[in-house]
Amino acid sequence: MRTELTSLLEQYEKRILGQSVNLRLLLSAILTGGHVLLEGVPGTGKTQMVRTLAGLLGGDFNRIQFTPDLLPSDITGSMIYNMKESSFQTLKGPIFTNILLADEINRTPAKTQAALLEAMEETQVTIQGETYLLPDVFFVVATQNPIEFEGTYPLPEAQQDRFLFKLHVDFPSFEEEKNVLKQVIENNFDKTLVSQILDLDTFVAIRREIEGITISDNVLDYIMKIVRKTRDTDMIRFGASTRAGISIGKAAQAWACLSDRNYVTPDDIKMVAKPALRHRIQLSPHVELEGATVDQIIEELVGSVPVPR
Repeated sequence: MRTELTSLLEQYEKRILGQSVNLRLLLSAILTGGHVLLEGVPGTGKTQMVRTLAGLLGGDFNRIQFTPDLLPSDITGSMIYNMKESSFQTLKGPIFTNILLADEINRTPAKTQAALLEAMEETQVTIQGETYLLPDVFFVVATQNPIEFEGTYPLPEAQQDRFLFKLHVDFPSFEEEKNVLKQVIENNFDKTLVSQILDLDTFVAIRREIEGITISDNVLDYIMKIVRKTRDTDMIRFGASTRAGISIGKAAQAWACLSDRNYVTPDDIKMVAKPALRHRIQLSPHVELEGATVDQIIEELVGSVPVPR
């Protein structure tokens, strides 16, 4: 692994305590050009995770608070008439950034959600018939609150499929939470000061290197068997799409890079399979009634597929 990535991970884990795996998965997602859906209760550091990553990469960061009255143009931008110059001008919206935090995406109606998801898929925005490209490094992290459902507009399964990962942000351990409390109370934690470790040009070069990480045919077969297994069991009502297999493969390449390897192993697949699949499958009603969770079913399915040698 490049020394810059090593330094970035070290600083990231010093700033955000108790979320080591999620931090690596976030970094894996941006390294593959994917996007992430973050789910966690308020106050668990979701915004700080994303803002810190932007600072470490030296990228632009914008945050949009999604509300029921938010319009698509509030995200993408609009045309206004400049009376002084007697001409129309384009005002670009907050989506024109490197790292975008879409806070509580399920609080806004489907039309506004779709404006963001279209940009994620096509990396471009159309304003009044004019198309504008988004930056090479464009990373969306959307958050959802799992405990408040009144007045929300849950993302349909087809739209959730646009995200590379769905990550669960849980509470840290006792000691980790105590250290966070201690740092803040003793004023040893500066929310704004984050030292840049990488520049975006170097980051794009690393991303190209990751595309060359080797995935053998045996490992590709392993990915396909896992994905197809989600379609062949009566525990799952709707299985994973082909995009799920692509996501697992790309994410595994990034995870291999962060593990200082130039090839993908079955263990890399196991590591990224759960966050890559949990938002792409829907359990059968009888399985939900039995109290099983999506994560439990994924673990069972992955465990039932023979590991290639």
